[in-house]
Amino acid sequence: MRTVILTLALLTLAGCSSAGWYVVDPTTTRGWNNLTFMLSGAYYTILLSVTAISISIVIGLLVALPGLSKNIWWRRFNRTYVEIVRAVPVLVLILYIYYGLPAMSDAITLSVFWSGVIALALSDSAFQAEIFRGGIQSIARGQYEAAQSISLNYRDTMRFVILPQAIRRILPALGNQLVYMLKMSSLVSVIGMQELTRKANELSVTEYRPLEIYTVLVLEYLVLILIVSYFVRRLERRLQASEV
Repeated sequence: MRTVILTLALLTLAGCSSAGWYVVDPTTTRGWNNLTFMLSGAYYTILLSVTAISISIVIGLLVALPGLSKNIWWRRFNRTYVEIVRAVPVLVLILYIYYGLPAMSDAITLSVFWSGVIALALSDSAFQAEIFRGGIQSIARGQYEAAQSISLNYRDTMRFVILPQAIRRILPALGNQLVYMLKMSSLVSVIGMQELTRKANELSVTEYRPLEIYTVLVLEYLVLILIVSYFVRRLERRLQASEV
């Protein structure tokens, strides 16, 4: 907590040391309008991140299950997908999906929002697959044997026995991925997504005060991520308490 307070103080002092701090001063009409303009991008940052991570969790789980199969070809599919997707930078994937896919066929038309969602979801799905695989493998073999003893098939074993336990164990990692997604969503600004970073870039061009504006941008992301981290820790403690 002390580190957070110190960081906020340093950033504020860095901005106040400039004569142009008035551009984000909430006590003036100009500063208030600029702050409102910047904060309006928070909606798309959150929407983009939550939508992308929801899709990536589903894809990650579907990719993780073949990695646990006894069939070597299924395991190779898992490993190939994970290695290829992790090797492609997120920014490159965003540009490829937004500019590249429509060039392949006139039938493919993607909005800025869905291009960003698809790119972020695909990129994160490889990491989600490894998180799920590790979580499922951490469950004791006796849990599988207990499920078999009451005649549960593979699907029901995963649904009612293995996955609920695995999700409890991987929740901190899933929370970290949501924080990662919030930060990576800033890259979608390069294709025109009107989220926090894009709003700050546009305001910086018109006001010519990058220090003050990007100081506010840093604070926006810091506060947003601290809020998400708080709720993730709270949910984690609640799940741990329910196990006692």
